[in-house]
Parts: sequence; C-alpha cells; structure tokens
Amino acid sequence: MKTVVICGGGASGMMAALSAAEKKENKVLLLERQARVGRKLLATGNGRCNLTNTGASIEHYHGADPAFASFALKAYPPEEMLTFFRSLGLVCIETAGGRVYPLSDTAGSVLDVLRLALDAAGVQIHTGECVKQIQQRKRGFLVKTEEANYPADVLIIACGGRAGGKLGGVNDGYELLSALGHHRTALVPALVPIWTEPEIPRSLKGVRASATVELYRDKKQIAESTGEVQFVERGVSGPAIFDLSRSAVQGGELIMDFLSCLSVREVANLLAQRRTLSPEKENSIVFAGLLHSRLGLAVVKAAGFKPSGKIGDLSDEHLKKIAYTAKRLSLRITGTDTFENAQVTAGGMDVREFHAKTMESKLMPGVFACGEVLDIDGDCGGFNLHWAWASGRLAGRAGK
Repeated sequence: MKTVVICGGGASGMMAALSAAEKKENKVLLLERQARVGRKLLATGNGRCNLTNTGASIEHYHGADPAFASFALKAYPPEEMLTFFRSLGLVCIETAGGRVYPLSDTAGSVLDVLRLALDAAGVQIHTGECVKQIQQRKRGFLVKTEEANYPADVLIIACGGRAGGKLGGVNDGYELLSALGHHRTALVPALVPIWTEPEIPRSLKGVRASATVELYRDKKQIAESTGEVQFVERGVSGPAIFDLSRSAVQGGELIMDFLSCLSVREVANLLAQRRTLSPEKENSIVFAGLLHSRLGLAVVKAAGFKPSGKIGDLSDEHLKKIAYTAKRLSLRITGTDTFENAQVTAGGMDVREFHAKTMESKLMPGVFACGEVLDIDGDCGGFNLHWAWASGRLAGRAGK
C-alpha cells in the first residue's frame, strides 16, 4: 500500500486526491487548513463556478514559461474534463466565450459532486489542519501539522496561491516547497481591477461597455484584451481589464476602443449624420445610438469639447477628433487592487524544477505540485480552474 498525502483541498487538490484514489490500493489523505474543502471554489464565477472554457489552449496562459502547461492541456482538454464531471453527475452548459457553468448555475453543485466523489473513493479528509513542516525521511516524507504527523510515500502540494486571502489564499505552498529546495518567481495579483486617474472613472461609475483595451508602457504595447469594461470608483474592472492586470502592476497607460468594429472615419460619418439630424441638440448626445449616454458625454469632454455646445457647431475636424477619442480613450494607470481581492496569483514556484508530464519535482522525487502554487496563470473565463483540474489530474495519476 502506498500513502499519498495531498496538502490543500482546493480545486487542484481535490482533483489530485480523486485521481490518486483511482488506484484502490492507495491510502489517500487530503489535508486542508480551512474548515471545509473547496471554499474558494464556491466564489468562482461570481458564485456560479466557471469551471472550464471550451477554448482552453496555451495562448490563454501566462508565466515565465507558459509552455510548461501544454502537456496538461493536451492530456486533459476541456471535453475530457467535462466527461469526467458528467461521470460524477454534474451537467454543464456552455455560454458566450466558451465559458462553462453547471446547469444549476451555482458553484455549490460542483463542490457537492466533488465531495461525494471523494467520500465514495475513500479519501480521508482532515480539515482545520495546517501543514507546518515536511521532513524527508529515508523512505518518503513526514508531514507535520499542528495536530498530528502523517507519513507519506507520495506528497502533492496543492495549497493554491496568495490571491483571495479572505477565502483562504496563503503562502503555505510556496514556503513548503521552498523549504524543500525549490525556487519561486515574483508574485503579482492577477484578475483584479486596475486603478487609474480618477476623474473619468468616477463620472462613469457603474457603466459597463464592450471595448478593446491596450496596455502601453514607455510608448510600447505590453498587452491587449477585448471584452467587458466596468467603470468603478478608482478605475476600471471587468473581464477585459482583469486579463491585463498582471501586466499593470508596473504602471503604464490604458487605451480603450469602445467602437472597435468601426474605423475612425466610419464613426466620424455617423457623428456627422447625428449633426445633420439634430444640429440644435447639445454635444452631450452626439453618440446617441452608439455609446452609453454617460460614456458618450465623457468622450466628448475628453476630446476637449463642452457638452453644452451645439452639435451643429462641430466641424468635420471636430467630429474626427471626437471619433478618435472614442477609439483611443486614455487612462493613466496608478496601480491595481491587492492580493486580498485578486482572483488568482500570477507567479509561483519555478516550473523549470518540475516535470511537465507528471508535475513531479526534479529536485525531490516523490514530491508533486499542481494548480495555482506553480508559476502558471490563465486569462479570465474558466482557464485557471481548467489548469487546476488538468494539473491536479496529472499529479494525482502520476503519484498513484
């Protein structure tokens, strides 16, 4: 009999435990510092659990060496993960952008089937136990918590990342693996709002709009994303912003195009049509039919024109300038939200020290790592949970 101990009862840890338990001779022990397993899982997708994305592929992943994730993504693509969850009794639906949610539209359904499967597989779950130390022994390891010591033939570190402190984000995994000789890259909060100069966001607080957003630093484009943007008190949020946040920590400028399906000339022509139809109306409504009224007003002001002026007084050059601003609205970045509110951690344990096909340590045979603790993070939209499932499946199956 082989004893497999998994440190961390989040998405990757539960998947690793179920995978290791497929070998009936294994004794599988899951240690979780929280009062219950899967707490962070309940908060994903605004409580709906966006558990994967049908478009999960390597271009949606980041890190010092994102290619490390390629094998896991090919070994366990979205369709295989959905088949696995269907075998547990979970029915899912696909929505816009390839996002996949449980049919019940609640994260609790995902956690319920996982917990039932863990119980059926005979996995021993110890909650409220924080792993404090791992000792290498002549054969295997000794896992020490505040309550007890657990011998392990195989050890899987699935403690998650630093993000989401209120839901259990910790440094445990980094510290345990570092003590075993591993190295960590810099940690950055990802999938968080970006803070900017406040004037425009404050005037638009609560407004949502689709946009293509580019992040520039020193006049060089660093990253680009397309999706929903939501204006908040201190800056901007929403899926398009989340995907840029890992790159925004060092500052820069956001350039937002709210009419990406149209050229500047086409926008200017539409504004000229509005000028012909409503010459006596105020400039504030020049984007009627094109943009949210408050966003259109903000664009007019950002372009340097008074909202109270008459549309009929705007020249073709004026309209061109306003159109250009709608497609190049600029906000200077002042920072990002913190790890406390981040959905995921960018950075983590150096993947060069692990085998991509098994998640086993190259430095310490018998030790595996999976999920967010490694230096792999994905875009917003189910990509991070898919990495958790796929890497946990590899670690658990290799460890068994």
